[in-house]
Amino acid sequence: MLRVLTVNVNGIRAAARHGGLDWLADSGADVICMQEVRATHEQLHEVLHESPLAEYFVEHSPAPQLGRAGVTVLSKTPLKRVKTGDPQLDSEGRWVEVEVDTDVGPITVVSVYVHSGEVGSPKQDAKYVFLESMEARLTKLQSPRRKKPAVICGDFNIGHREVDIKNWKGNLKNAGFLPEERAYLDRWFEKNWIDLGRKFGGEGPGPYTWWSMRGKSFDTDGGWRIDYIITTAPLADRATSVVVGKAASYAERWSDHAPVVADFV
Repeated sequence: MLRVLTVNVNGIRAAARHGGLDWLADSGADVICMQEVRATHEQLHEVLHESPLAEYFVEHSPAPQLGRAGVTVLSKTPLKRVKTGDPQLDSEGRWVEVEVDTDVGPITVVSVYVHSGEVGSPKQDAKYVFLESMEARLTKLQSPRRKKPAVICGDFNIGHREVDIKNWKGNLKNAGFLPEERAYLDRWFEKNWIDLGRKFGGEGPGPYTWWSMRGKSFDTDGGWRIDYIITTAPLADRATSVVVGKAASYAERWSDHAPVVADFV
């Protein structure tokens, strides 16, 4: 069996202080993809060394700006970093791609953190530039000439359909639910990238993966489903379950996102 987990940790040092790394260790995941790590290499390894995840192999792509973004893949078995040749993906702390041998065979694993965006600002422009690079890479990873299956895990910062956002009517003109953003997911899923969260989550609404730290959105389940595990078709056929690890109460949260866990055989 292979267990893959993805989570936006909202700062790995903060997550560690609130018990997040203990939770991740207890999950039994073979591969852990993290986003918004917000740490240098030295800070990341220091936190991991003092945690139950100390024995995992690590590949990390920090953001050029301190305290921003950053993505990581942790694995129980050795992994090999892959450079895509696209600076948007290789050097912005938003995409780290690895190859790893697992119980279901060798696979490509990506941890990705898409820009949140902001309508009418350079932040939204940067989001579309990144999505274009991501789309080009997904096309290559799904090439018929590639025999190695791939799994893309992370915070896409896009709700795909109305069932993926509790208050979708109020967000039709906001970043994260714009038609232009959602069209990327339409194309990817039409090209046989499989959205495992929706495959195992039914027709919705939800299950959501992010809730604001403000107000009562967590208690009322007023969330967004923006954290995804998507795979090429051969790997999707081996998936047996996907679970969102929502905390039992607001007080037990260690991130504003919930982990998403997928099992494969």
